[in-house]
Amino acid sequence: MRIVVWVCEGTWPACIDAAAELAGVSDAQIVLIHVRDDSPPPPGRPSLLGAARVTRAERENRQLTREAAERMLVRAEARLGRPAQLRLQDGAPERIVTAAAADADYLVVGRDGDRSRLGPQSLGRHTRFVIDHAPCRVLLVWPELAPDLGTIPPPPPIR
Repeated sequence: MRIVVWVCEGTWPACIDAAAELAGVSDAQIVLIHVRDDSPPPPGRPSLLGAARVTRAERENRQLTREAAERMLVRAEARLGRPAQLRLQDGAPERIVTAAAADADYLVVGRDGDRSRLGPQSLGRHTRFVIDHAPCRVLLVWPELAPDLGTIPPPPPIR
């Protein structure tokens, strides 16, 4: 069995625990993947020196975020308690994670949106894309206790 776990800030501990439970004592191959979003800044917020130039501060920030992501993957593997393949990539998270799941039996993903209530808003846009397009089974994890059923919005009015 091959299990891919999307390791993201704020959700990774619950995802790792779910993957460990899913794998059990089997010889499952586990891949821990983190993707640093390299999307261009939104319109109106280009680099200080123009869209084509990268400042020293921006390079230093990229290096610091890379080091933090590497540490997060190492902590995730330690929490898993077994060897795993660690993958750190830059790019469009939704595309890279979906592609990583191409040869997986399971993809483990954490809810990363509004987790105060049940419903579609509990998923971020990248996570929604991955869930909709993953070519394998998806285990969707609440990073903490799931909200009460009373948080479901009322049904839409009948027309």
